[in-house]
Amino acid sequence: MAKVRVAYEYSEAEDKSIRLGFFLIVAGIISLFILGFCWLNPTLNNMQCKAANCTVVSLRQIGEMSECTFTCGADCKGTSLYPCLQIFVNNSQSNSRALLHYDEQQLLLNPKCSYIPPCERDNQKNSENVMSWHDYWKEEIGSQSFICYINRQRRPDDVLLKRTRDENVLLHCVLWPLLTLLVGVLIVLLTVCGKSLAIRAEALQKMKYS
Repeated sequence: MAKVRVAYEYSEAEDKSIRLGFFLIVAGIISLFILGFCWLNPTLNNMQCKAANCTVVSLRQIGEMSECTFTCGADCKGTSLYPCLQIFVNNSQSNSRALLHYDEQQLLLNPKCSYIPPCERDNQKNSENVMSWHDYWKEEIGSQSFICYINRQRRPDDVLLKRTRDENVLLHCVLWPLLTLLVGVLIVLLTVCGKSLAIRAEALQKMKYS
């Protein structure tokens, strides 16, 4: 009886394989929830933005300055200022005036301004970056139409120049957690099936020589 009981016990390598499989299963499930909460839902909302043709209506700088955070080393951070540029456009989706933003991240960081420059420690450099953006839209784009993105349900008064999240994000949010989950299930199944086949082979061999 002892021999039969020992035959059904998993070896150390098999036990490690099963633990690894269960770890991958749990990691896949947790990753699916985390990525779904942090990326999938915002991406689905972002994909509701419809492409439209936009033309610049007016550009202006409002009097107030906005703050941004710069880094100058591992433990060095600070805030500096940049002028608030507003670019108003007319879009073909609603045929109404809307405020242009570079992308959704900048829209959430500063909904009043169209552009947040790379934050420099020197306020003058920030102002120069904003003025370069102003000159680009005034002189190079002018009255030319360009592709913009608008979500009429969520923010009808704002349009985006770029979408930061697209179908590729959806693919990665689902693919990698599911792949981890499937690999974990496969490892557990192969280990259990391999042990079961080994037990059956051992039993047949005992019956043959008994």
